[in-house]
Order: sequence, then C-alpha cells, then structure tokens
Amino acid sequence: MAEKYTPPKVWIWNMENGGRFSTLNRPIAGATHETELPRGKHPIQLHSMGTPNGIKVTILLEELLAAGHEGAEYDAWLIDIMEADQFGSGFVEINPNSKIPGLLDCSGPKPIRVFESGAILLYLAEKFGAFIPSDPAARAECYSWLMWQMSTGPVLGGGFGHFYDYAPEKYEYPIDRYSMEAKRIFDVANQRLADAAYLAGDEYTIADIASFAWLSYFVHGEAYGDARTFLDIDSYTHVLRWVHEIDKRVPVQRGMKVNVDAQGFARERHSAADIDAVLD
Repeated sequence: MAEKYTPPKVWIWNMENGGRFSTLNRPIAGATHETELPRGKHPIQLHSMGTPNGIKVTILLEELLAAGHEGAEYDAWLIDIMEADQFGSGFVEINPNSKIPGLLDCSGPKPIRVFESGAILLYLAEKFGAFIPSDPAARAECYSWLMWQMSTGPVLGGGFGHFYDYAPEKYEYPIDRYSMEAKRIFDVANQRLADAAYLAGDEYTIADIASFAWLSYFVHGEAYGDARTFLDIDSYTHVLRWVHEIDKRVPVQRGMKVNVDAQGFARERHSAADIDAVLD
C-alpha cells in the first residue's frame, strides 16, 4: 500500500513530481520565451496541433470549404506542445491560457483572436451560418451538447488519460474514479445516439464535430494504450455507429490529417486534389 499523503496547509509546486510533463506544466501563466508567429495569405490563421482538441477546428474548416464557403480558406501552423511552443509570446497573445488551438480571423481590417476549441467552433459556425441549426429547439440542443463535450474532454484526457496512462505511478482510486466517469460519458452519448442520428437530432452539427474528435479517439483504439479494451468501448454500439458514419466524410478525413506530426507547414488551399497530395 502506498504511503498515505497528507496535504500541506499551503500547496507548494514540486516540479520533480510532474512525471513526463514536468518540464512543460507549471502553476503560472504567461510566456516563457519570445516568438513571432508566421502569417500566411489566407483569411484564417490557425495555430494548433492534431490532437483531439486541435482536429475539431480543422474538421470544421474542411467541412466549410467542402460546402463552398470560400472565406474559410486557412493556413495551418504547427504548435508543438511537446516542445513548449504554446508558451511562446506570439501564441500567448492569441491564447493567454497556452492551450491549442488558437485562431486569428484576418478577414477584416483588424485580426480577431479566438481561443478554446468550443469558442472557435461557435465563432466559425456563426460566421458562416453553417453546421449549426436554424430551428431554435435544435440550436439549443446543439449548444447543450457542445458544452457537454467541453466539460467531458478534461475528464477523458486530464483525468482518465493522465492517471491511467501518463502518471508515473498507478493508483487504484484515481483510475477507478476516472474510469467510472469515462464510461458514464460514453453511456450518455450512447443513449442519446440510440434515439437520434446525431447529437443535436437529425442534423450533423458542430456538436458532433467536437464530440467526434474525442470519442473517436477511443473508438479507433488510439487513446491511452489499451483504453479501448479497458473501458469496453465496443459495448457502446450506437457511439460506434455514429463514429463510423462520420469517419466516411471526406472533409473529416482531410481535417484529421492537418498538423498531426512535427512537420509544420502553411496550408495552401487550391483544390481538393492538391490538398490530398500535400497531406498524403
């Protein structure tokens, strides 16, 4: 049995107790070094990485482009979070929380910054009037499921993922606690998708894009080692149906390829064939 831990009266940061991310995580905000972010020629400048939170935005941008919204052309620039790029001064100016993704809309006279993935999805959906329902009831449902996803992401990642996979030592209590919550999250989605084609109802929306980015990570077996088996993800049959249907969307396939490795590049948007050639 592990030695019992008694919290001190005032917590003091112990950098050496941070596990594999001890050189990245810290209890204060702000830049650690000076950087200047690149700027491409397209209206949208995206600074991100191909994590579940990052691909939410690239999927939506590719969906917008496929739907004919020319103003959604974008340049994608890699922010390598394992190299602490998120703490560079240029990125911190876009997102003071130092988390990807960060976006600049340069279509107007003055760039508009948007940070936090859910806020970016809402901003783009409202800007282009797409992937968000016009019916008030369905729109409210879309908003509710989008906020649901934003609240569940930290549980699946920072909670379950951290203690099950990333933590330097494994302890039963936090793993049990977050496994229970992870399975409850999947059950919430599974029950909803048993009654509806998509989270907001009959229409594919930003709520699906946001949730797909995280839930498909587990369905595809890419999350935290053998988490798919550990959490019995295959038992959530309605989630699997929904994930596999969204998998087939070509804009989704393109969006999931952007900034997935350490080879950052500016996104030149000409034609679908050109993009596929660049990304393959």
